[in-house]
Amino acid sequence: MCQPERVSATDSAPPVCVLGLGLIGGSLLRAAARAGREVWGYNRSSESADAARADGFEANTDLAATLRKAQETGAIIVIAVPMPAVDATLEAIAAHAPNNPVTDVVSVKGEVKAAVERRGLSARFVGGHPMTGTSASGWAVGDADLFIDAVWVVATDDGVDADVWTQVADLALDCGSVVVPAESLEHDRAVARISHLPHLLAESLAITGAAGGELALGLAAGSFRDGTRVAGSAPGLVRAMCEGNRDALLVALDEALALLQRARSELHAHGSTAELVDAGFAARGAYESHERWDITDVRVGESDWIDRMRDAGRRGGVIRRRR
Repeated sequence: MCQPERVSATDSAPPVCVLGLGLIGGSLLRAAARAGREVWGYNRSSESADAARADGFEANTDLAATLRKAQETGAIIVIAVPMPAVDATLEAIAAHAPNNPVTDVVSVKGEVKAAVERRGLSARFVGGHPMTGTSASGWAVGDADLFIDAVWVVATDDGVDADVWTQVADLALDCGSVVVPAESLEHDRAVARISHLPHLLAESLAITGAAGGELALGLAAGSFRDGTRVAGSAPGLVRAMCEGNRDALLVALDEALALLQRARSELHAHGSTAELVDAGFAARGAYESHERWDITDVRVGESDWIDRMRDAGRRGGVIRRRR
């Protein structure tokens, strides 16, 4: 990638306007500020906006005023609200800051992209998804370190604006992440398997464990704790991400159910779990041995850069901040 040559984020980077100050949005506001960016934010609830101000950040509950400032300063707007609130947020952007670069940090890209198209904002939009988080939520649990060394997907769709794409990638890099270029629907198919399905499996495991009563819960240790960690996430957020990626998640869920049903049949008929356990061990090994490599031979804006970026992302290529 032809990365912008800056000594620091303040040399030429635009301000950052974050809409939604929960775990991800609040962490992004903190990380961008630490990188030297001018930042401010909006949150629908006064509690989070007040808490952000108490921590020294500019934040309010007036979305129109927040967006007017973004328009006046040429800020990059980051949509960090749950999926059900995305459309109304885009409506406000179209009314008050229609020419600003816009990105998002929502875990589903296809549905956000479709909503952006409905509002006529595609020319200045590039989706994003930092692959990080915790089971906690809200401004109070935000952390500027949340994105350090995390993968941040930058949507690399047909017709994407090279300048906006670079601005979004730069923001991710300034927050400490590594960038993976990916087409939106390909992203959704991938995260259905490694993010959204794990939530449903964790919920199922938590329910099954709790059904064993106090003794089962009293004996539960590391495997149960780790396997159910994300079941502690706010139910509304889990539903929004899973239901927003319905089609891809159904495919992954059907595959997982087929594996479990086959394992049950083998255990019942032959007393063996070898097929599932051995295949799972090998699959975990593939994850642990996966290696990233730096994309250095693609120049953003050249005639075939989108196809080449997407191909590199599929094969494990990433973009890192030059040290």
